This record gives sequence, structure tokens and C-alpha cells, in this order.
Amino acid sequence: MEEKKPVILMAGETLDDLRILAHHLEADYYVKMAENGEEVLRAGLSRNPPDLIILDIAMPGPDGFEVCRRLKAMPKTRDIPVIFMTSQDREEDEEYGLSLGAIDYITKPFRIPIVRARVNNHVELKLYRDMLKNNSMSDHLTLISNRRGFDEIILWEWNKMRRRNRDLSLIMIDIDDFKKYNDTYGHLAGDDCLKRVAEALKTGVRRDTDVVVRRGSEEFVCILPETGKEEAIDIADRLRLRVADLRIPHAGSRITDVVTVSLGVSTIRPKADTGVTALIERADRALYRAKSNGGNQVYRIGRERNRTSEHDFET
Repeated sequence: MEEKKPVILMAGETLDDLRILAHHLEADYYVKMAENGEEVLRAGLSRNPPDLIILDIAMPGPDGFEVCRRLKAMPKTRDIPVIFMTSQDREEDEEYGLSLGAIDYITKPFRIPIVRARVNNHVELKLYRDMLKNNSMSDHLTLISNRRGFDEIILWEWNKMRRRNRDLSLIMIDIDDFKKYNDTYGHLAGDDCLKRVAEALKTGVRRDTDVVVRRGSEEFVCILPETGKEEAIDIADRLRLRVADLRIPHAGSRITDVVTVSLGVSTIRPKADTGVTALIERADRALYRAKSNGGNQVYRIGRERNRTSEHDFET
């Protein structure tokens, strides 16, 4: 089955400019044209709304600013990314457009490679967020993605990093002695613990493209696109400290008196002859080593970070 192209809607006063841009985008996107602001609003509310809208500020009917304001005010259209296009390079216009909820601002005459790269990034991020919203991929306890979500996201990111020739990192995370926690405090307390740990992990990553997933009972995964080995280790250690800083009492722990996590890190630059399974298996092995070495630590095959040391040391 042929892959469905993302839809881009373009609207503006000068159709010649739009047609030139559309010509350079139509290989990767299905490009639609609108003659005025009212057509844009109707398209946004249609059964098949666009994945991205490019608006000229000057156009018939409501101008681009007003159209963007209305789009962002309606639940059905507020998540559609909007890029403003204008021949006026005025800082106050750009600031105003972004304050209305637009995600980017390009000026004419535009440079096609730059515009194409920006459009690609914004469409990919929008489709990615749409995928995460799918209820079938959400864990109902922690409200983050579940095992099915992980399978979808990791394959998505693997293929994207292979196309871009960038690193993809994975952090496997396991709550130390969680069975003993449930035995000591009961399953309701265990559920609350899982929710608090999930929130600490989710808020511990800083980019929209970094995703935390609940992969198993007490196991979480952090997917880090465009992240190298050393940065991934630093992120993992930050997540470890965030969980410890929750100070959730854990009388049954063999490590300390609060809930802690062990983390295994894996980083690969995807290639055509390498499968995503290699990334997952290496992270799993690293997590096993982190736990078998005593827990509450970050481990990567080839390098370890001890829970009490501020320094890495080769293994």
C-alpha cells in the first residue's frame, strides 16, 4: 500500500509565489491551495484537515493574523502548525505572529532548501504528536505511552535517524526492588509510586522529541533521537537523580531507604544493515548490568556511572 502523503494547505495574496513553493514540496506532500482566509478555516474544520498550514499575512478576507488567531481558538484546529509567509521583514510582525501561536515565520523571497527543511521538521513533529495522542498507545495509569506506543515510536525514530545519519539513544529504566515495595506498602501505593516516577521521568527530558514510555510493570524507556553517547549518559544520570529526589520511602530496598532506579544506556547510528533490535538488546543488557552491580546507577556497555561517584570510569 502506498504511503499517504502529509497534507499542506497554502494560502496567500500572490498565487505565483505559492505555486513555486508548492512545486518544490509536492514530491513529499499533497499540497492544497486556498484563495482566502475563509477557505483556510473551512479546510481546518473539514473531515481531513491539513497537517500544516502556510499563510501569507496579506490575503483576501481575514488576514493571516486573524486566520491564525481563529485556528488556535478552536479545539479541532489548534494543533495544526501554522507558518507565516510575508514580504515584510518586520520584527514586530514576527513577534506578533508567534504570539498568536504560529510555529515559524519565513520572508520572501524565500530560499527553497531552507523552507523545505523547516516544513519537513514541523510536519514530522506534528505527525509524531498525533501518533502519541492515539489512546491505544497510552498507559492509563501513568498517562504516558505504553508498550505498543514504544514499538511504534522506536521504529519511527530509527528510520528517521537512518535518513538523517544521526545517533539514536535509548535508556532502559527499572525501579529497584519494586516487588518488595508492593509487598511492603500494597498495590495502591505501588500504583502511586509508578505515577510519580513516570512524572519525574517525563519532566526530566527537555525536548519535545524525547519520549518516556512505560514498557512493562515497573520498566520505563526513554527514547532520545539525535543524542550521542555522552549526552545520553548525562540525561540518564539526571533522571536517576530526579527519581531519588522524590524521596519516596522504601523500607524494603536493599540499596537505600527511598525509591531508586537503575538505567541502561544504548546509542547507535542507524544503518541500512542494522536493525532496531540491536539498540534495544544493548540497552537491555546495560540495564541488567546496572541492576546486578547494585542498582541505583547508570550503565552503558563499555562505560559505567556509579551511583555514588561524580565521575565515569571505564569497565
